[in-house]
Amino acid sequence: MQTVISSGADAQLSSSEPIFFLDYLIMLARHKSSLIGLPLVAGSLAAAITFAMPNVYTGSVRILPPQGQSGAASALLGQLGALGGLGGGALSGKTPNETYIGMLSSRTVSDELIARFKLDKVYETEFPSDSRRALKNATTFTNGRDGMILIEVNDKNPERAADIANAYAESLRRLTQTLAVTEAGRRRLFFQTQLNQAKESLANAEVALKNTQERTGLIQLSGQAQGIIEAAANLKANIAAKEVALRAMRTFAAASNPEYLRAQEELAGLRAELAKVERSPNSGNGDISIATAKVPGVALEYARRLRDVKYFESMFELLAKQVELAKIDEAKDSAVVQVLDPAVIPDKKSTPRRSLIVLITMFVTFVFAAGRALFKELVREAEQTPGTAQRIQELRAALRLRSVK
Repeated sequence: MQTVISSGADAQLSSSEPIFFLDYLIMLARHKSSLIGLPLVAGSLAAAITFAMPNVYTGSVRILPPQGQSGAASALLGQLGALGGLGGGALSGKTPNETYIGMLSSRTVSDELIARFKLDKVYETEFPSDSRRALKNATTFTNGRDGMILIEVNDKNPERAADIANAYAESLRRLTQTLAVTEAGRRRLFFQTQLNQAKESLANAEVALKNTQERTGLIQLSGQAQGIIEAAANLKANIAAKEVALRAMRTFAAASNPEYLRAQEELAGLRAELAKVERSPNSGNGDISIATAKVPGVALEYARRLRDVKYFESMFELLAKQVELAKIDEAKDSAVVQVLDPAVIPDKKSTPRRSLIVLITMFVTFVFAAGRALFKELVREAEQTPGTAQRIQELRAALRLRSVK
């Protein structure tokens, strides 16, 4: 195909390149009908197909999720000692935007939007799973580098596309108010659980203290124990005085003397009362008397029950304070999810991009036609070479025989 002027290597190189380029142009010119016709036909078909496709509009909304979590309750965690360290260590860490995107992609949000906009009829789906899949394919969530979340919804109706995008933002704001996705929310749940446990333990401790008081009769440890001891001492003193008086009466009174008999009865009553104070068990039912022999054991049991009540009271007060502060922080954090750019009704379609599709189709078809033309030229030149032409004939014969077989 190319003619080479043999006047040295440099002359051969400089003369061969333009001749090859001209040969290539000649080859393209021989197939100009296919190189022009095929792209035009393909472009026409692509244009017809794209014009048959419905216009799709994109509604987009840009939201600003919480950027930082700092609550007043974090400054008071030290009041709980080791428990405060547990709460801070377990609940530290900020919620990434992927968490909010996961919430937007949840089945709860999808079902809510499907029911609200009747998307099962819009997408012409029979099963809820198919409706969710269609909504998922029509929605795109983008976690931007600027820390914002972009929600894009494609729909044939521009108004519906904007409404669904705004509904996603509303659902996210509502979920952040009901679910513990912020640090304050997780802290509130943690301390609320601990508060409920402390409340139950306090109630059990108070019941145990009440049962101890009813069973032992000990109501106030220090005052009642002191009163019991003083009562026993007074009884002993009265008994001693009455015994002295009886010994004195024996010197001048007979055994049947009424005064002497009354003094003996009084002495017996004092001794019985002392025996009750020292050894008699508490009978309950409002009886607050305690045997002096049992005062140490009863006092120990009472002190333990009272200590449990005071301990759980302190825990309950501290946890209640932390819960209230976490509620304040949670209410503040839940309002941080803001819509920066609400979705508006799009005035231009997003797809299909008909001109771009037609141009790409024509370009790809032209490349295919050029490759096809080049292949035909190579085959034609090969057939003009005696040795190569014979091999091509043998190949064709072999292929025909093989197809026959």
